[in-house]
Amino acid sequence: MAAVHGYAVDQVPGLSITAVASRDPARAADAARRVGAAACRYEDLPAGAEGVVVCTPPHQHAEQVLAAAAAGAAVLVEKPLCATLADADRLVAAADDGARIAYAENLVHAPAVRLALAHAAQLDGIDLIDVRAIQPRPTWGDFLTEGWGGGVLFDLGAHPLAIALLLAAPARPTEVRAVLEGASDHPVDEHAEVSIRFDTGAMARVVASWRGSGDPVWDVQASSPDGVVRLELLPHVLLERNGTEVRLPPIPEGVPAPLEELGYLGQIESFALDIAQRRTPELGPAFGRSVLDLTCGAYASAAGGGAWVDLPFAGPRNQAPIQLWRR
Repeated sequence: MAAVHGYAVDQVPGLSITAVASRDPARAADAARRVGAAACRYEDLPAGAEGVVVCTPPHQHAEQVLAAAAAGAAVLVEKPLCATLADADRLVAAADDGARIAYAENLVHAPAVRLALAHAAQLDGIDLIDVRAIQPRPTWGDFLTEGWGGGVLFDLGAHPLAIALLLAAPARPTEVRAVLEGASDHPVDEHAEVSIRFDTGAMARVVASWRGSGDPVWDVQASSPDGVVRLELLPHVLLERNGTEVRLPPIPEGVPAPLEELGYLGQIESFALDIAQRRTPELGPAFGRSVLDLTCGAYASAAGGGAWVDLPFAGPRNQAPIQLWRR
């Protein structure tokens, strides 16, 4: 993710990377050399920068975000927001006290997603939302370890859960139930099917899976008695309203397609404006916490055989989702 954010920074005039930190000093030095920055330690950040992007393992997010914010920097923190709701509460409290913390749900800045949300808002009474994110399991990083905090629903699932919440808004989720499946060669979930009930009576169905083969499939559908909005993000971008294709804006010349289509460029541009204008980010830690709250409820439901769990989640706030499932 650090590399993706770096590519996005390269596309924004006047923006540059000044310092890179990593758990591995050699990796920090190598990455810093590629972008013409200085390598440093986590405790050295923000190292003179006006903004810090935190894309470390989730259990490190809270401390690193709070340290950067205390030093006066704005912070963009990757999903999942944190590994526990207790840490998420700390970030929300800091933002309430004036810290500038943006939650990195890149899809919110994707042109096709923004158009899909606008068209969905025109529907009269959305009653069903379907969101899927299906792809092969990751072959890098610590995603298949308990130390990450959760498996596919916690990590990849943060995207479709966020989109479901945004499509249903201003409706609020009241209940969630989930079935999680693991595998014999790792300790985390790799396939999740989630149902969400909202206070309007609307339902959402979310599938997050690392059991895909071939190209990833990410798609969304929102329906109401008077229409349907359908969006495909991967492997190709397509938006339809009632079966008619909606024209999407062209990709800016010279910009790699995934940076624009998946919202990474728009996200870093928005973060830069947050810094320059000292404005409140479009999505802050409160939204990231709402995604994590839903996630924790889903893992608790799976631990209880798929029973409905009330939201907001009333269970332990100091346990990561994988602990709620494995307890």
